[in-house]
This record gives sequence, C-alpha cells and structure tokens, in this order.
Amino acid sequence: MNRQEQKRILITGAAGFLGSHLCDRFMQDNFHVIGMDNLITGDLRNIEHLFKLPNFEFYQHDVSKFVHVPGQLDYILHFASPASPIDYLQMPIQTLKVGSLGTHNLLGLAKSKSARILVASTSEVYGDPLISPQSEEYWGNVNPVGPRGVYDEAKRFQEAMTMAYHNFHGLETRIVRIFNTYGPRMRLNDGRALPTFIAQALEGEDLTIFGDGTQTRSFCYVSDQVEGIYRLLLSDYALPMNVGNPDEMTINEMAQEIILATGSAAKLVHKPLPIDDPKQRRPDISKAIKILNWEPRVSRGEGLQKTIDYFKALPEEELKRKDFTYYKQR
Repeated sequence: MNRQEQKRILITGAAGFLGSHLCDRFMQDNFHVIGMDNLITGDLRNIEHLFKLPNFEFYQHDVSKFVHVPGQLDYILHFASPASPIDYLQMPIQTLKVGSLGTHNLLGLAKSKSARILVASTSEVYGDPLISPQSEEYWGNVNPVGPRGVYDEAKRFQEAMTMAYHNFHGLETRIVRIFNTYGPRMRLNDGRALPTFIAQALEGEDLTIFGDGTQTRSFCYVSDQVEGIYRLLLSDYALPMNVGNPDEMTINEMAQEIILATGSAAKLVHKPLPIDDPKQRRPDISKAIKILNWEPRVSRGEGLQKTIDYFKALPEEELKRKDFTYYKQR
C-alpha cells in the first residue's frame, strides 16, 4: 500500500486499555494511526512502542474541547471516556462531558471529513438488567440519578446523538456495546474485580468480593474484543451491536479461578454490594455472529494466564497500587 492509498484513522482514548490495543491492530494493517488522549486515565506506556513508527502520531488533547485534525480522515474510533467505577465517580463531570460534548465534536469532525465513525458504548446502557442475556433490542433498567448514572447516561446519550447524525446527516456511524473485557494493559487500581483479584492474589492478600458473589459477568479477552470492533467498523451495520463473550460466570467463580491460576492460598472476603451494581451481565451476540462472522476464540484459561503473566512482569510497586475508593463511597 503506497502513501496515497494508506487509510488514516483517528483513535481517541488511544493510551487506554482498549484504545492502545486498537492502535496496535490498525498499525499492523498499515493504517496511518492518529492517537489522541488527554491522559487523565490513559498511560503513555501503553503506546510508547509506537512512537518511533512513521505511520503513528499522537496528540495530547481533551476531545470535550474543539477537535482539529489536519488532512484526510477515513475513520474515527471514539474510545475516550473514563470507564471504571473509580474513574467516573471521581470525575463525574468529565465523564458526562466526554460522552456528550466529546461525542458531538467527533461526530462533527467525521461529518466535515466524510469519515466513518465508530463510537464505543457499553453494556452499562442496559443498567441492572431485568432480562438475560441482554440483546440489542433491550432498552435497559438504568437509574439516571444514581451513582453510576453519570457513566450509564453519558453512553446512552452518546448512542442517541450518534444515531441522530446517522439519520439526519446520513453520516456513516457504527456503535459497539462493549461487555467486560480483560487482558494486558488493564489498570490494577481501577476498582474492577478481575485486575483487583489478580493483584490481591499475587500479593498474597485475601480477595475482596462485594455482595455475595453470585452476581455474574461475562469476560472477553482483549484480542477477541478488538477483532469484533475491527469487523464492525468495516461492516455496513449502523445499529448498536453487542461485542463480548457470552460465557457467563459468577464473581465467586472468577475469584476461585484466579486463586487456582496464581497458586494463591487466599480466601474470599465479602463486603456490601455497591448501589445499582448489575446483578447479571451476559451478551446476546447472535447479531455479531451472523453479521460479522465473529465470536470469541480465546478460552478463559488462556486469556487469564496471559493477563496474570502480564501483571507478574510489572514492577512490584505497581501491584501495591490497588484502590477501593469506589467501594468506600458506598
């Protein structure tokens, strides 16, 4: 592919967990990748290996403010947002702004560049669901003024605005609803169960479970998630689509698997369940299977071992940076 044929893609949230893996994927396919991140939750270490490459550039910028990118743009991936409970409870206004103003700015940029845009939504649009598995047709059970509302409603508004641009302006848009994803480059101190369990197990601490542990999650390994997002971007499907792993398990089961995989002697310690914490998470991925010819391929055992190996390789002080602020506020 020569320089004139090379596609150019803007990826916001590029220094984050998923954003950095998406940068890798599009770089591998010889795209010219423009990464953008304000670094309030992202980490440049996730993308520093790309800085020396000629078809990668990076801008530290808050997309809630006006976004300008010179030259042609073929695609935009909007992945900028605090995404963990600790983050969006410490930064509620920023979370709402990036989902509203940031999305508006990037949709406007896509319109001006005639670019296709994919926005990262989340299974949190389903709230604490009353049905399982959750299909794209389910409207959700969300508390707009609860502690999680700043994130849930930011994403629901983001979807509504994206569809408005699609329907009113004819903009090429895609919406991915991301379910629980894990793998290397996750932050240990973001309050989510899986990285916290791994850190506790590696440090020889007991594993902290909030609630009785019977609430369920469905964990998708990051390479599978990235592949689903990649295929959705290049598809012709404009409505929201679930991308996740339907292999549902309880939090207790996940904790026990991590104890076994790390060889830890830890016990499970239970604390009160946070307000509005979802009791079930399981995606219906029938649309992704049919339209994208996609489904997860990495087994949980394989993905968990890769994730544990990544955390084992971190400096010891990183493992000690666990933070339960999210739960202390409950």
